[in-house]
Amino acid sequence: MEKILVIEDDKITRRLIKEILSRTGYDVIEAEDGAKGLEAFKSEKPDLVITDYQMPVMNGLRVLSEVRSGSPNVPVIMLTGFGDIALTIKSIQIGAFDFLEKPINAPQLKEIVTSALNSVQSSKKHEDVLKEGISIDKKIQENILIGKSPQIKEIFKNIGRVSLNKVNVLIEGESGTGKELIARLIHYSGITRDKPLVVVNCSALTETLLESELFGHEKGSFTGSLKTKKGKFEMAEDGTIFLDEISEINLNTQVKLLRVIQELEFERVGGETTIPMQARIIAATNKKLEKLIEEGKFREDLYYRLKVFTVQLPPLRERKDDIKDLTVHFLTKLNKRFNKNVSKIGDGVIEFLQQHYWPGNVRELENTIMQAIVMSKNDVLEVDNIKINPRDIEGVNTMDTFEAGPLRSLAEIEKEYIKHVLDEVKWNKIEASRILEITRPTLNAKIEKYKLEQE
Repeated sequence: MEKILVIEDDKITRRLIKEILSRTGYDVIEAEDGAKGLEAFKSEKPDLVITDYQMPVMNGLRVLSEVRSGSPNVPVIMLTGFGDIALTIKSIQIGAFDFLEKPINAPQLKEIVTSALNSVQSSKKHEDVLKEGISIDKKIQENILIGKSPQIKEIFKNIGRVSLNKVNVLIEGESGTGKELIARLIHYSGITRDKPLVVVNCSALTETLLESELFGHEKGSFTGSLKTKKGKFEMAEDGTIFLDEISEINLNTQVKLLRVIQELEFERVGGETTIPMQARIIAATNKKLEKLIEEGKFREDLYYRLKVFTVQLPPLRERKDDIKDLTVHFLTKLNKRFNKNVSKIGDGVIEFLQQHYWPGNVRELENTIMQAIVMSKNDVLEVDNIKINPRDIEGVNTMDTFEAGPLRSLAEIEKEYIKHVLDEVKWNKIEASRILEITRPTLNAKIEKYKLEQE
């Protein structure tokens, strides 16, 4: 029998909660203030805590903080006054599983308690996937390439080869596949690890600004140039310059870049002094440069100068076996950023993620995991916390449902979809409201409006 601790100074409310939960089959312990509640928590070791906010001796937020610091896996439900927005926000920030407004509504109380205790069982059921990392160079660890698929293993080998010399490298891949990560890994894995790495986003600058950014300028060389400025090639010294989105530079700048590669020297804009170019160039593109060459938008001779060595980054949809490793990696990384402890992966999560087409590739997966971690109420990454546009699930077209049959009103479609979601989560309204992204009162209103019933 699961044990629940109820901390509430109002005797009537406390007894009401106890009666509702006892009838449901729970072992309920009572405490009349925060201090006694914490004593009971330490001695009784309950599975769940329900605490009021306004209490003598110690308020509910203090109780919440103490419980969370000592037993982070024990869910705490906060009792709040109707419309107490500030307290609700604060309690969630500290780590409350959920909040319950007074006066107590019995079905809502049982629903939230069930959901909280289910989260505990889910946590116990799953193993911690976060392991201590291997002791390696910090810079490499920060830019590590995650995956065990054949494509990624081959890229590992290529990075090992190319990082031992300073040949130019061209990285090709869709947006979000991790081209800059590869550039950093090449730089920090080999002979340039202790040299400067300079990054230039070619798509973010106009022709004039890009030329000045790359080669620098002398004082007075153009309007606004009030002092001499070093360019990125000069700043890179004998390290690496990473030219991201190389396809975006215009033909005039391409000519000047080609000359730098051929002659291994350049001049600042408006200058006459020749400066030696010692850096290795790593360029990246999300476009097919061969096609741009055919269209006359990219110089063929520059293309071959850049692609002395080529790294082809596959899209995430072609290496879905790496999704689990990537998910674990992002949990480790993002837990630190958001001060969370989501260290377990729930049933069906990886399979659900593998169904997605991932048009935004690894970057989209990271953003998806980030959102799920923020929304998580316990230490388990659950499917219900993951928000993915259903139109992007591979092989699924959400419009197929509506194209086959006669046209219907928006209300009919809404009714059908809400009923579908409720049935899928076995009428757990908390979970259904999260999936539908509406509040529980709104969901209840729609259930009543459409006269929906559980089968």
